[in-house]
Amino acid sequence: MSQSRVAAVDVGNDALKGIFGDFDSEVYIPNVIARDIEDRPIIGIEDLDTKDPLDGLHIRVHSPALQENNVIYRVGDLATKSDNASELDPGSSKSQEDQTLIMLFASIALDAVQEENRQLFKRNNGVVEASYTLGTGLPLREVKEGKDVAYRSKLLGAVHQVEFLVTPKHQGKKVNIKFDEVKVYPEGFASFINLVMDNNLNVINKDLIDKRIIIQDIGGLSTDIAVIKNRNVDDDKAQGFNLGVSESLEKIREEIRTKHGVELDSRRDIVDIITKKNDRNHIMVKGSRTSVHDITDRILLELAKKQYRHLRNVWQKNSQTEIAYFVGGGSVVLKEYIKSINNKLDGYNIDFFEDYKESIWMMANAYYKLIKDFRRKNGLEASKKGASKQQATTSK
Repeated sequence: MSQSRVAAVDVGNDALKGIFGDFDSEVYIPNVIARDIEDRPIIGIEDLDTKDPLDGLHIRVHSPALQENNVIYRVGDLATKSDNASELDPGSSKSQEDQTLIMLFASIALDAVQEENRQLFKRNNGVVEASYTLGTGLPLREVKEGKDVAYRSKLLGAVHQVEFLVTPKHQGKKVNIKFDEVKVYPEGFASFINLVMDNNLNVINKDLIDKRIIIQDIGGLSTDIAVIKNRNVDDDKAQGFNLGVSESLEKIREEIRTKHGVELDSRRDIVDIITKKNDRNHIMVKGSRTSVHDITDRILLELAKKQYRHLRNVWQKNSQTEIAYFVGGGSVVLKEYIKSINNKLDGYNIDFFEDYKESIWMMANAYYKLIKDFRRKNGLEASKKGASKQQATTSK
């Protein structure tokens, strides 16, 4: 009989981050999809079984949860090379977009077909019958609007199928995904959990546990600001805004194209230019190293000022706040700009995660901790196997 495997998945606006099992597998996929045909042309077909599946993720997705069903997509890195690549738009609701579900199903199917899971799930004629207990989340704004209930119901009680088409190592395989349980957490609460607790939900940061904290989570399309008091999110004061970094990244990409004639594939390329350790804010133009500092500084400083205004407004309404944490992928991009503004203006007690990967993976780590705790409390955990490994990789 199939067992239910843990999946903790953060479908971020920039990229999906997923953690599976006893922290024995993780996946990172740029949140980009593109419609495609069944027999996509490839170069070097003889090498198909030696390449990384993530480099050629080509799938057909069938699910009653989708508005457009049984459609073929390129996903992730492969999609960024398409002229019709689709990224989530500002103002969209994560819970109501097919793209969110396509990314979620693709990541779980990739985990299910791993050779290491052969003994876990039934396989019959190339079809994997996979059962998962899912921990995921939505922006505070959507949870406050009650959209988490509908999102959860889409996932439960149905079978979602992913068919791998021209995908390295998995061509021709199908995965039927069934969720035994789905927990949808508000992203602000998840951030708090990750800050103060380890994988077993033991308190690891006693200095923060009883403080009044603001957590400003800057994503691609939205920003969530959670006010933590008495170890809980204050629902009345929690706020969500349709303000993320994606629109600014698009502006930067467009200005680079207009000024330098360089076409960059996706927002991910812009993030790499801004955050890389060497030659930051530089691109290659006709083989020459060229600075785009003037473009990135102007656009990102403008966004940082808007983010800082939100922080100031929330702090003024919660004057006894002791510290504000900036988290999420957007905070990595804006960190130096926000620090500079704060030093010149109010001088609030703010902090960022210096570890780039820890900040990016914060939500996935939090969902993992929460869903594992749910399973323990409901007697679904067979053993403590892998606990030491989980703790060793929490900050990955």
